[in-house]
Amino acid sequence: MKFLDQAKIYLRSGNGGAGSMSFRREKFIEFGGPDGGDGGRGGDIVLECVDNLNTLIDYRFQQHIKAKNGRPGAGQQRTGAGADDVIVPIPPGTQVFAEDQLTLLADLTVPGQRVVLLQGGDGGKGNIRFKTSTNQAPRRADPGWPGEERWVWLRLKLIADVGLVGLPNAGKSTLLSALSRARPKIADYPFTTLHPNLGVVGIDEDEYVMADLPGLIEGAHEGVGLGDRFLGHAERCAAILHLVDGTTEDIALDYRTIHAELEAYGGGLVRKPTVLVLNKVDALTEELREEAHQILAEASGLPVMLMSGASGEGVQQVSRQLMVHVVQERERRAESAA
Repeated sequence: MKFLDQAKIYLRSGNGGAGSMSFRREKFIEFGGPDGGDGGRGGDIVLECVDNLNTLIDYRFQQHIKAKNGRPGAGQQRTGAGADDVIVPIPPGTQVFAEDQLTLLADLTVPGQRVVLLQGGDGGKGNIRFKTSTNQAPRRADPGWPGEERWVWLRLKLIADVGLVGLPNAGKSTLLSALSRARPKIADYPFTTLHPNLGVVGIDEDEYVMADLPGLIEGAHEGVGLGDRFLGHAERCAAILHLVDGTTEDIALDYRTIHAELEAYGGGLVRKPTVLVLNKVDALTEELREEAHQILAEASGLPVMLMSGASGEGVQQVSRQLMVHVVQERERRAESAA
């Protein structure tokens, strides 16, 4: 299944059915009078959060979603049938924006959550509704009310506890495969992940979800490389795991590059708890380890952990430190919900 985290779709709710203008024409009944029924209501467009989806790929091929119109009324005071609502399933973490891509219409994060985005039109009134003592034979029936229509943007922001960021080839995919059963592409030549990968990491009796995001490069916020749109998946994370390649020529520059891109993106990413890790230390001597550790600590002003995703050195210590931040965030959210 291909990963797609953004889609533009057209939605239209159903029109209401027209009211009926009808008169009783029964044998041996002298004064029949009006008996036209009301029209049925048009179908709504309902967005529903479901837990068996993790991508918006379906809406690359189905970009127009329309509800049916209500049926018109009929004689003998028969009301037209209302149209069924159209349920649009979306994965947890999906935000719905207006066509301007700025106005947030809905944010669905919990499976089972529903939002009526577009309401169907009401049915028109039949002529029996207009009968009065002075107007015994009204010849008026209203048309149904029109439904609503609009283009919307769907943006999926993965609900992960930890966001994994770094330059391409920093070892993010290797770490994810070492901590979880996820099997992202790993090779001995430079390349970058093209879409986020998720893995469930178990620590003692607890677990958290880690998202491996495509590698950033300098100028990503201006659209260079894959851009920085994938950073949206880190906005809901409890912590950021920043990997820096210990074998690179300029460790401080690598750190500043990623930090600058996070700051340029916004979304509060630079204010999130960050675990800074010097990776690939298995390829360094003790002297080079100390030197790289000192350079990175001075450049960042943060505590630096040493790790090797390939050999497993320091991996569990990093994972436990992340778990501390995840637990703190879960407790904070529980207090807010209470």
